[in-house]
Amino acid sequence: MRRVCVFCGAAPGRDPRHAELARALGRAIAARGLGLVYGGGKVGLMGIVADAALEGGAEVIGVIPDALMDRELGHGGCTELRVVPSMHVRKQEMSELSDGFVVLPGGIGTLEEAVEIQSWAQLGIHGKGLVFLDEDGYWDPYFALIERMAEGAFLRAEYVGLALRAHSPEKALDALADWRPPELTRWMVRTEA
Repeated sequence: MRRVCVFCGAAPGRDPRHAELARALGRAIAARGLGLVYGGGKVGLMGIVADAALEGGAEVIGVIPDALMDRELGHGGCTELRVVPSMHVRKQEMSELSDGFVVLPGGIGTLEEAVEIQSWAQLGIHGKGLVFLDEDGYWDPYFALIERMAEGAFLRAEYVGLALRAHSPEKALDALADWRPPELTRWMVRTEA
């Protein structure tokens, strides 16, 4: 694993523990000699995780749509800041640059990015790990929904584990390093892809 993509809020949130968790994740990424890929913003948890990774000496690649750059939200201190034409291109590029994904607390955008990556894993589009990181149960409702999908036969039991959970940055990075994709994807055996 060379680079970790982090999805997180463009706001710091009300709970100061979320900002500290973002800071700790940035430090942990740098301490392991990994690079950070993220949404390119200088605000909220995005800016916090990027600053911490940069302070630790990590390569930080931000990927930001030009509409957000026009609002002066781009992080000028990144190792590399890629400006792309749309949110769709942003997500594709972030995925291509990364070897795994960590999801910090965030809003609709954070959830949407994570769910798309999880869906791509289910379809066999990629075989990269996805870990939701929280210390306070922030993502509990999401995992309850996953269980309900499985109970209702909308999600195979073997796909419940496509989204992992961790309560510390170190555990999240360990989970990514140990991740092995399931052999069976939604439509075919992985070797048929």
